Amino acid sequence: MSTKSSVLFEMKNIHKTYAGNHVHANKGVNLSVNKGEIHAIVGENGAGKTTLMKILCGLEHSDEGEIRFNGEPVMIHSAHDADRLEIGMVHQHFCLFDGFNVADNVVLAKEPTRRSLFYDKDAAVRDVEALGAKYNLSVDPRASIASLSVGEKQRVEILRILYRGSKLLVLDEPTALLTEQEIKDFFVTLRQLITLGYTIIIITHKLDEVLDISDRVTVMRSGEVVDCCVTSDCTKQGIARMMVGKEVLLQVDKPEVEPGKPVLKLEKLSLTVPGYNHPLLNEISLLIREGEILGLAGVAGNGLDDLENVLTGMNSKGEVSGDVLFHGENITNAHPSKLRDMGMAYVPADRLERGTSAELHLSDNVILVEHHSMVRAGLLHAKGILDFVKQRILNYNIRGRRTTPVGHLSGGNIQRVVLSREFSRDPKLLVISEPTWGLDIVSSEFVYQKIIEMRSHRSAILLISANLDEVLALSDRIAVIYRGEIVGMFKNRNLDRESLGEYMLGLKRQSTEEILDGAEA
Repeated sequence: MSTKSSVLFEMKNIHKTYAGNHVHANKGVNLSVNKGEIHAIVGENGAGKTTLMKILCGLEHSDEGEIRFNGEPVMIHSAHDADRLEIGMVHQHFCLFDGFNVADNVVLAKEPTRRSLFYDKDAAVRDVEALGAKYNLSVDPRASIASLSVGEKQRVEILRILYRGSKLLVLDEPTALLTEQEIKDFFVTLRQLITLGYTIIIITHKLDEVLDISDRVTVMRSGEVVDCCVTSDCTKQGIARMMVGKEVLLQVDKPEVEPGKPVLKLEKLSLTVPGYNHPLLNEISLLIREGEILGLAGVAGNGLDDLENVLTGMNSKGEVSGDVLFHGENITNAHPSKLRDMGMAYVPADRLERGTSAELHLSDNVILVEHHSMVRAGLLHAKGILDFVKQRILNYNIRGRRTTPVGHLSGGNIQRVVLSREFSRDPKLLVISEPTWGLDIVSSEFVYQKIIEMRSHRSAILLISANLDEVLALSDRIAVIYRGEIVGMFKNRNLDRESLGEYMLGLKRQSTEEILDGAEA
């Protein structure tokens, strides 16, 4: 790690208020980052981390405060100003164009040209190849973005800001969907960049990674800086305490539950799409029982999304074959409304686009699937709705007014809205995907507690997640999917992230007999 101590930039007394919802995101924040260090910024959802970095990168404007680079005051009013200061940001949600290839995305807006007129595609490919080789970020320049894994897309994002000459890299939740092996490779790259004179800021919720990779850590809470300390002087528990303002358990208490009758059974389930060389899902067989959590692990792009869509009646890609049985009834290609009526609850990975309606009020989202039962004489029963919503806001500790549009809430509170709606229905089967993606420690703890409660209430739970810590903490059994096939099926005993990661990357595979035995175990 870096031992340099000269200050690269300072942010002094930064204030930012969002007038639309009166949120004071930054309250007199002071931040100092040294040249050649990896500086972690941590805090709960809504602590003001990303807002502060967007101000640094010219994507937001502060209401008050000053930024100094190399001791000199600077004005950053736009991304162009940030470019001029050699600042680049990789966002939590990638900003890539699927219709372009890798090289096109990397050089966009700074394309090499022939005779100063025409885009030189060959030069772009050569430039990206050379850049990838130099920084250990090799990606096929001619590959389409849509064909890449999450880890590869992240490399493209980093190559894009390096191509623009950025020397200060801001990375927002960079390891959220990476496997253990990809994280290790990614950290090797970050350390190499530091030796080459770069400075890196990481916004993250993963405290183990903060301790592993960073030189210093700044902790934020409720829009303010609580402390900045040398990472080697910190503990995971201590950082968590500063983030939350109280002791945090940092563990999942999962009582023993004897699994009951089969609830969901998949028999050779496949999904084929015309024009594709291989099925998106290939003869998947699974069984989930009452009071059991089956974790489905895999790298994004290997079938997790496709299986989620097929099981919840949201498939629009291709033809489904094989059988999906829910309490013995064939529900293959059933409509989502029928699945709900049969007792399925669904918490999607995309909580804004699919889990809620961002423009509707919090209360409207809570009653979204129950409104038909709240009608009196042809009209919605206002008193009943008010009581129903108040109880769920209380039970799920949702921070927000009933009339607040859901899109204005923090990620953790949006997830609580979805959980309050889906869990309150006492489902027989819960399909829950990436339940804590982008959530802080407290929100994640809350989600885990609710999932365990559902298990104790005898619900069958399919947990779909690329987060191996999550899968290992919650699951009774674990299935690993790679390129649309189940390549491993395990009881969750003495498993670790590294060995599971090898299956997720296709480096290992069980025999067909082992997989079938595990599916029925």
